Amino acid sequence: MYSEDDLLPVSALSDIVFCERRAALHFIERIWEDNLFTAEGTILHERVDEGSNTEARGNIRIARSIPLRSLTLGLTGKADVVEFHKTETGGIKLEEVSGLWLPFPVEYKRGHLRHERSFEIQLCAYALCLEEMLHVEIPCGALFYGKTKRRLDVPFDNSLRNFTEETAMHLHELIESGITPKPVYEKKCDSCSLIDICLPKTVGKKYSVNSYLSRVGQE
Repeated sequence: MYSEDDLLPVSALSDIVFCERRAALHFIERIWEDNLFTAEGTILHERVDEGSNTEARGNIRIARSIPLRSLTLGLTGKADVVEFHKTETGGIKLEEVSGLWLPFPVEYKRGHLRHERSFEIQLCAYALCLEEMLHVEIPCGALFYGKTKRRLDVPFDNSLRNFTEETAMHLHELIESGITPKPVYEKKCDSCSLIDICLPKTVGKKYSVNSYLSRVGQE
């Protein structure tokens, strides 16, 4: 169980799944940089936040920008949207509304509809936060992709839940270590907003040369 002072952003889970060094640069060295992709993502989230905080659509109640936390996982964040679907069993009561309602978190992402493990873990973490706060089991949620205006339903099965919990633990271990991993260039680095700071092609190559010279000297 973590204390309030130990809580880390849920968004950091997506970071560490994408790249441990990126997570360390963000949350150990406090380095931030935007590019086209992050700017588009920020605009998309701002548009979501600009809407009414609550909305009713038939048997669905919609709440936006919901603050969340989990002391078990040591995470805190803000869900873009949480839909509450009317249900016969397994839901919770809402103020001034009759019946039972099952939470259904929705996370907004830029780009086209696709399976992205880092996004699914972030969404699952929101669900685990809601489960801890509301004492309810949430079977699934969805990722909404801004480019295509389509949603991808994500079931919160045991595999995803376990991976999310393990990733949260790994994130805390990384931050507590205070050590930023060395860079290793991969194709995905080209889309990272920190590439000009991380310099994976040049810095990573430097480590490789030093390692080679060290081996040669021992022969």
